[in-house]
Amino acid sequence: MEAFFKGLKVVELANVLAGPAAGMFFAELGAEVTKVENKLTNGDVTRSWKLSAEDPASALSAYYASVNRGKQSIMLNLHDDGDRQKAYSLLKSADIVICNYKPGDDVKLGMDHESIRKINPGIIYAGISGFGEDVHRTAYDLVLQAETGFMHMNGTPESGPVKMPVALIDILAAHQLKEGILIALIKRMRTGEGSKVTVSLYDAAIASLANQAGNWLMANEDPQRSGSLHPNIAPYGELFITSDNKQLVLAIGNNKQFAQLCNILGCEKLIEDPRFLNNPERVKNRKALFEELKPAFINRDSLPLMEELIKNDIPAGMIRSLKEVFAEPQAASLVNSWIAEGTGCKNVKTAAFQVK
Repeated sequence: MEAFFKGLKVVELANVLAGPAAGMFFAELGAEVTKVENKLTNGDVTRSWKLSAEDPASALSAYYASVNRGKQSIMLNLHDDGDRQKAYSLLKSADIVICNYKPGDDVKLGMDHESIRKINPGIIYAGISGFGEDVHRTAYDLVLQAETGFMHMNGTPESGPVKMPVALIDILAAHQLKEGILIALIKRMRTGEGSKVTVSLYDAAIASLANQAGNWLMANEDPQRSGSLHPNIAPYGELFITSDNKQLVLAIGNNKQFAQLCNILGCEKLIEDPRFLNNPERVKNRKALFEELKPAFINRDSLPLMEELIKNDIPAGMIRSLKEVFAEPQAASLVNSWIAEGTGCKNVKTAAFQVK
């Protein structure tokens, strides 16, 4: 896996999260990735996005490290003719270039598709924009979460709109860009031709609305904030507290699972209750179902209960902090550790799949 893209050369003219995440994907799989950072701004802006607990004197932040492992970083001022020529020298022999310029900035710097294609006709030019190549609007993930419906749906009636705790739109756009680049690589293998691959954060977000988009498009149901509750399934997303004060969630998807759950909890009478006979009835009566199930959890310890649920193929999960998550061997196996610019770094792998 680590050598899959050995010999592939990638130039990254991108900062913050989406573009660098795509670049790190290729670095993790063996590509030679050169990250060109802006000398005038002391590099990628995320170098300075530090928690209060981080060393203010270190050259980079945990945020920066999260998507920049395995790259060779160089500082250039692309407004300067000499530095621009250095960038062109890298691009002349590159297979892929990843950009996330604001509309028009790429042309001003001579880093637009047409300019780069003149020096390297076979290059795959991969660009990320906020709202589209022709839309002049500053785009941050939070703005996209607001504009594409995610914040409207996320949260509870009491909380109001809530953003997701990671810049998920950036991550989704990075995945879209990687998919486009891989298709362009296949095309070049077949034809020898380069390509221009583009995606906007906006389009990536809309394309990821999945069943919630379907609920509106087919049923005219505008999804409202309901916490973790699933609009189509019950019990799904309710939080149950155990005797040792742990929180569990259920994701019951069919009648068989519901009956098995009731048997485990000693709530057999609920199986034949007319209010809960099938999923549509359980959705309609989900508040009553929650009140019926709640006492059964309060009388059980979390670990033995989870073991029994897992043993019987009941989809359930324990709410865990990141401290608890990374104490698990499976999660720990996805952690990288290294030294960069004098700073001890850790991040999680972007390529979680295996190819054998």
